[in-house]
Formats: sequence, structure tokens, C-alpha cells
Amino acid sequence: MFLALADPTRRAIVERLGLGPASVSDLARPLAMSMPAVLQHLQMLAASGLVRSEKTGRVRTCWIEPEALSLAEQWINARRIGWQRRLDRLADYLEEPKSEEKP
Repeated sequence: MFLALADPTRRAIVERLGLGPASVSDLARPLAMSMPAVLQHLQMLAASGLVRSEKTGRVRTCWIEPEALSLAEQWINARRIGWQRRLDRLADYLEEPKSEEKP
């Protein structure tokens, strides 16, 4: 999932889909690339589970998969909590009064 989000174009697509579902042509319009390139980015996002799509007639509509983003959020929060605990312990250690060493 994070590999899919590493690319700025894919992040832009995810940002746009955060506003709601969109057709592939709507997603491609602001991007300076060919339609096949946009489709490759969407395939990567779909393979990572971040984006889903459905074809109705000639129009393919894409949307965000909220569960995938929720899993990423949970993973990031777990890392944040772990680092916060480590930093709190470090702060406690640094604030402890130092006893003088005996010669």
C-alpha cells in the first residue's frame, strides 16, 4: 500500500478520490500524461487495495476503499504511539536528578 502511495501521481489520484467517486477520464484530465499511464497508476492503486472501480457501459468509475486507508492509519498510529512512549521515557530519564558519583 505504501509503495502505491510513494508516487506523487497516485497520491494526487487518491486526493481527488477523497472528494468522491470519479470516472477515469475525470481523474486523467488534470494529469499531464497519457490515458494508458493513468490506467497503470489506477491498476497499482487497485492492486494495493486502496482504490476500487466499476465499469458501467463505457465509463469506469473509481472510488477510495475506506478499509484500506483505515488499516494504514492503524499501522501509522501504532508506530506513532511506540515512538511517543520511547520519547517520553527518554524525557523522564533526562529529567531525573543525577546523583553525584562517589570517588
